Amino acid sequence: MALKVLSALDSARTQHYHFKAILIAGMGLFTDAYDFFCIPPILRLIGHIYYDKDHYNVPFGINSAIIALPILGSVIGSMVSGRLGDMYGRKRVYGLALILMVVSSIGCGFSLSTSPVCVLVSLGFFRFCLGVGIGSDYPLSATIMSEFANKRTRGAFIAAVFSMQGLGILVSSVVTMVVCKVFDAATHHTNADSTPQVADLAWRIILIIGAIPAAMTFYWRMLTPETARYTALVERNVLQAARIMEKVLDVPIAEDAESSPNPSPSYPLFSTEFLCRHGRDLFSCAASWFLVDVVFYSSNLFPSKFLPPDSETNNAFQDAYKVARFQALFAVCSTIPGYWATVILIDRIGRVKIQIMGFFFMAICLFAAGIPYNRYWQNNKNVGFLFLYGLTFFFSNFGPNTTTFIVPAELFPARFRTTCHGISGAFGKVGAIIGTVGVLRATDGNHGRMRKEAVLIILGGVCVLGILVTYLFTRETKGRSLEENENDNQDETEGSVTSVELGLLGHRRP
Repeated sequence: MALKVLSALDSARTQHYHFKAILIAGMGLFTDAYDFFCIPPILRLIGHIYYDKDHYNVPFGINSAIIALPILGSVIGSMVSGRLGDMYGRKRVYGLALILMVVSSIGCGFSLSTSPVCVLVSLGFFRFCLGVGIGSDYPLSATIMSEFANKRTRGAFIAAVFSMQGLGILVSSVVTMVVCKVFDAATHHTNADSTPQVADLAWRIILIIGAIPAAMTFYWRMLTPETARYTALVERNVLQAARIMEKVLDVPIAEDAESSPNPSPSYPLFSTEFLCRHGRDLFSCAASWFLVDVVFYSSNLFPSKFLPPDSETNNAFQDAYKVARFQALFAVCSTIPGYWATVILIDRIGRVKIQIMGFFFMAICLFAAGIPYNRYWQNNKNVGFLFLYGLTFFFSNFGPNTTTFIVPAELFPARFRTTCHGISGAFGKVGAIIGTVGVLRATDGNHGRMRKEAVLIILGGVCVLGILVTYLFTRETKGRSLEENENDNQDETEGSVTSVELGLLGHRRP
């Protein structure tokens, strides 16, 4: 029999605490996006400061290292914190991720010395640590929100947490634009062939500001209680879970609530039984996340790579300002609307349909932008190309970029939930490394312009693979309790004979 405390949680009305949890959990995603996506304009500043003899172009090795190190750190953070979250509880690990993000953001701004080697080595180290903190936050934020939400609006709540990424991208761009404008006006620097020494301070300020929002929510994150589901199903303390419910969600639990929980899974992680029950789900989550991040990070971090070069001569601040302005434009017109379309519609349409639809339209837009690129787009500042590129951002967020964050928090048993989410996220970040470094390599040098067409077409092909993986392997979780999803796996493993008798063999469950 299902625990009364979990049944009450599934049917609880939407309350003030849900919105508070969205803000607290979402601030980690905000910091993630701020720190990842403020780096393209910062690299323009670094190019002007340290590589003026190379026409302000940061070498491929340095460029790719600064981009890839935090993503590599995120791979490690996702897997480590995911496992710790299942072993020791979500609450105990939750604050550590935020502390690491805050300290590392400040460390990036205070990168040692002003010589290129010392600055870039120090910056790379702190960005790696920042990535560990960001990766640690992913499985915990998603799982905490899923375990507190009711089953009717769970998808919208988790999507709202993830939508803070869009706000982080916008704020990082606005902060960069403001800082660059202030420094440009204060220095009165009109010579584009030289860069004032004070520019070294500008990019540091941009990075340090990213620590402020996360630091402001640290106190509230420390007050976040352990989730009722973890307390009941993993710690096996139902009475304490009932007290948590009554305290944070104002849901009264009858005194005769069961004193012992339903039996939790006895099989270990990655055992044969685990793979039989959850192997398909883990593959679908990890593979889908891997494929979407190949496209999402490469296209979001380097949109200027696919635009016609700017013929105007700009100083360092103007150059960085234009990159940030371009990012802000796409954030307002396509990225943020995509996130919120998911928030509004995910519990009506479902995860699988949105993920397939997103991959499909991303592929269409990338093929339409890539196939005629060398013949038409690359030499024309055409509104059509910008529209197609913006639609790619929109459908990545009203699509697989958001759903791949949501589904792993819904499919797995409580004692494996953050572990499996962390593994899925780690595979996604491996895809992000491959995508970003691959695009940088393909578009670098004299032959980069000719390769851009191939890059866009390949990214479209990756989206087609995403459609196939989603259709063949991903299960729908809309409107179902977390325990129903877990029991569904058990039924599929143990009740296959019954399914045959009912004539349901080969039928995909909703």
